[in-house]
Amino acid sequence: MRIAELSRRSGVAVPTIKYYLREGLLPPGELTSPNQARYGERHLRRLRLIRALIELAQVPVASVKVVLQAFDSETMSLHERIGTVHRAITPHRQVTADDDERAAATAQVRELVARRDWAVEPDAPAIATLVETITALRALGQDSLTGHLDAYAEAVERFTELELAAVTSHADPDQIAESVVIGTVLGETLVAALRLLAQESISARLLGPASASGR
Repeated sequence: MRIAELSRRSGVAVPTIKYYLREGLLPPGELTSPNQARYGERHLRRLRLIRALIELAQVPVASVKVVLQAFDSETMSLHERIGTVHRAITPHRQVTADDDERAAATAQVRELVARRDWAVEPDAPAIATLVETITALRALGQDSLTGHLDAYAEAVERFTELELAAVTSHADPDQIAESVVIGTVLGETLVAALRLLAQESISARLLGPASASGR
């Protein structure tokens, strides 16, 4: 297909496609003349992935480039690809807190990882994110939420096992890597949306007018 058709089928504007080509996010098409190229289903699929990462998951373009390079690596193992992607898409967060608060949160996270026997690299960015989140909760006087950390971990581990079991059913390692990354990035959005819906529903039941009138 020509670039105009690629644009129409993907919903991505031609100037944006050209930008992705220049940035190396999208592989070049097959040249049919010095100024024209032909694109295939691979380009369409990659464009849809780029669009989902940038527009829906709000992953910065620089991080998307790292993600796609990991996708295309011929030397990384599948586990290494996934690890590279996690490090690329996990934002660094730091809250204002004293050393004692952060040290206590760090100890709680380390104990959780050890208790659950999770095989996690010490420099995994999600560890820092979790530490900062717990530190912020404590600083805001929400210690009761940190008391449910094991229950959160149990729930997350259960649905993550389901996710990985589903995506590793593919025979193609590249498809597995893509599915895991899509599940990781868009799964965050999916879980967050479901949690908000559940919270609204439970709040209405426990805290809404009907619950108040029944007291």
